[in-house]
Amino acid sequence: MEEQLLKISRMEELVRGILTEVGEDPDREGLRRTPRRVARAFEFMTSGYQKDIKDVLNGAIFSEKYSEMVIVKNIDLFSMCEHHLLPFFGMAHVAYIPNGKILGLSKVPRIVEVFSRRLQVQERLTQQIADTLYEALNPEGVGVVIEARHMCMMMRGVEKQNSVATTSAMLGVFRDDVKTRQEFLALTGTDRV
Repeated sequence: MEEQLLKISRMEELVRGILTEVGEDPDREGLRRTPRRVARAFEFMTSGYQKDIKDVLNGAIFSEKYSEMVIVKNIDLFSMCEHHLLPFFGMAHVAYIPNGKILGLSKVPRIVEVFSRRLQVQERLTQQIADTLYEALNPEGVGVVIEARHMCMMMRGVEKQNSVATTSAMLGVFRDDVKTRQEFLALTGTDRV
């Protein structure tokens, strides 16, 4: 607890420095509490570093003979671009085909949450979700598609408000079998061009 308070205090000082460097007065009324608010916000937005994926999965893997595709789609995600410390947000669509083991359905969004609450690039985030399911369940295959809007592309740089980045990770039969991959993409609505 003491270490956590010290971390927040250090982040507050850094934010005060940024406010000063951009030409603001961190002691003016509207900004007085901003360093604390920003430090707390960053603590929340990077809370995935404090979570162990094994603890998230603990006790939620079950033996089951089900062998058809399991899909959890439209999982809201919010993350922070590691290049600009600006948010990106969108939807994750996650599927797997069991090979004797299934995962409690609520754990799929929790996996997305753990990895998205870290400084990220969308490509790595997509792969981490797929790899985690593949390693935990040893399924026939895993498919993950993420569609996201990046504030670093919308607010600065190219300033393209309607751009959406789409990434995918296909493992096992999702990579090797075109029909399986197409079924996943059709069922999640990500097969459109």
